[in-house]
Amino acid sequence: MQNLSDERIKRENRGLWLGLLGVVIFALTLPMTRLATGTADAPQLSPWFVTFARAALAGGLSVIYLIAVRAPWPQATQRGPLLLSLAGNVIGYPLLLGWALRHVTASHAAVITALLPLGTAAAAAWLMHQRARLGFWVFAGLGSALVGVYSLLRAAQLGHGFGLSWADTLLLGAVVAASLGYVAGAKVTASLGAEKVISWVCVLALPITVPGAWLTWPEHAIAPAAWLALLYVGVFSMWVGFFAWFRGLSLGGPLRVSQTQLLQPFISILAAIPLLGESLDAMTLGFALLVVFTVFAGRRMAQAPTTPTKNSQDLKEQKQ
Repeated sequence: MQNLSDERIKRENRGLWLGLLGVVIFALTLPMTRLATGTADAPQLSPWFVTFARAALAGGLSVIYLIAVRAPWPQATQRGPLLLSLAGNVIGYPLLLGWALRHVTASHAAVITALLPLGTAAAAAWLMHQRARLGFWVFAGLGSALVGVYSLLRAAQLGHGFGLSWADTLLLGAVVAASLGYVAGAKVTASLGAEKVISWVCVLALPITVPGAWLTWPEHAIAPAAWLALLYVGVFSMWVGFFAWFRGLSLGGPLRVSQTQLLQPFISILAAIPLLGESLDAMTLGFALLVVFTVFAGRRMAQAPTTPTKNSQDLKEQKQ
């Protein structure tokens, strides 16, 4: 019994670290997407093209991988979650994010996308019937509130308003799309494997993404930095990151591992220093430390009690 408990803890810890790796990869998506799309005043690649091209690139890599491992076609029961993940992670999230980042900075986008942990946890509760103790939701809410307060203070420092603009609405839609896609992928990770989940999602999307990329190919000159940013979101944000993320969700549980996303805004801001010329201040470091505390405290509170009750122990002894 003790060995089983130790193995479960090791598995959950491994899931937590894999989830964190996925978050680091995904955190660069905001500044990289802004580099790829440019701004409304200085546009680069169209958000439509970025959405289709990054998925088509990941789809090509996925075909090579699936052939190499001789992966069988997904079963009928697995196709529904794969298609939901396709809609949320391949189309919905990058498209809505790309259009929003044409009009707001990566830091502003981090204000809204910081809601992803709660969105993923809510989607897990709905789609996977996950349950957690009240303490988990308290720390999850506290962490999200800290992120929200930090983002509001940062927006005020930079002179950005926080009214629910059209770009904010797009970002909220991106949060919903990504949350549903994450959990849908996690539902079939145990049976397919994390690498095969995102690979099949990208392959199933190829009939949409390849023609879409062809039809939206840019007609004007594009800066080399925009093409490099597209390469990153295609290879890492759309493909490699999900290897770690879906595996982490499967091993550690969506409710717990999703809380590592509370760190994502801060990692995005750190990455934006060299990429977008933003500065780092003491407030960012202070809030990051507080959020780290809520992530690990929430993870501990999410774990169900392992000590059997007296009635359950008596029942076990009677069966023996």
